Parts: sequence; structure tokens; C-alpha cells
Amino acid sequence: MSSTYTDTASQTFTRAHAKKISYRVVADLNRMRRFYGKPSEHRISQYDTELIELLTAGFLERVSYGFRRGGDWIEPSLHYTAIELAGSGSGDDPGQVPVGADVRGASFYTYLVFSGAWFDLSPAERGAFEKTLPFVRGQAQEPGVDGYLQQDLAYSAGGRGLQRATVRS
Repeated sequence: MSSTYTDTASQTFTRAHAKKISYRVVADLNRMRRFYGKPSEHRISQYDTELIELLTAGFLERVSYGFRRGGDWIEPSLHYTAIELAGSGSGDDPGQVPVGADVRGASFYTYLVFSGAWFDLSPAERGAFEKTLPFVRGQAQEPGVDGYLQQDLAYSAGGRGLQRATVRS
């Protein structure tokens, strides 16, 4: 006599999962504000809303927040790339934002790349979705990196997440 066991797991990514992930990014941005004076609390709130909406809809490929000088990201810039996961864990705790980086002469900047699902929408659908966001991003060339990106943390919930990389000198 033989037995066969099958286990099927399915998971739905929800707004609550997106909020759990975004909460960790917001914690990073608040540390950046505490250490470097930018971004403002108001902008962090807007980035939080934008991130929750984009994660929930599956429209985010990657987003970066940080400082740039001469057109390049510098330390302590943070880059987050959307990832799909097999498990449902919550990932790492936020933190480890580099302290003491030289941001003199640099400006705070953010850059976002939409996912393929975004480009599958019609222009009218994209326009309608953009109305749900706190601001509309313009088009610009993606900055280079002065140094290198070091993957250091991953924030996840509900089978999706963000892999974080930090600019290092």
C-alpha cells in the first residue's frame, strides 16, 4: 500500500502586506532624515503612500532614495528592487543606514522604475492610477553610481518584497 500527500499553498498579496514592506522603507528614510536632514517628514509620507499603491498594484520594479552629486548616487543612497518570494516571511529589520557620509554639495533625489505590468496598462489606465498617487513623477535619466551597490537587507511580506542595496564608496 502506498500513500501520496499533496500540499498546495497559495497566497494573495494585499495592501496590508504592502504596508508592512513600506513601513521598513519609511524607517530607513526617517533614519536618513535624522542623520542627513533629508527627506522631510512630508515627503516621507508621500513616498510611503506612493510605495504602498505601487506595491499593491504590482507596478514597481525598483525605486531609489538618496543623495546625488555630479549626476551620480553617492553614499548613503538606498535602492530597493521588487522581488517575488516563495515564502511569506517578513524579512529583515530596517536600519543600517550609513552614518557620517559626506553629503556636502549633494542634493536629495529619488528615482523610480515601473514594472512591466505598468506598461501593459493603457495610457488612460496609467493616468487614472497616477491620480491615486500623491505626486506624478517626471521622466529623467537614471543616475549612475559613485562607488558600488551592496545588497544588504530584504523586506518582505505576503510572498513579495524589496531587496535593498546601499551605495558604498
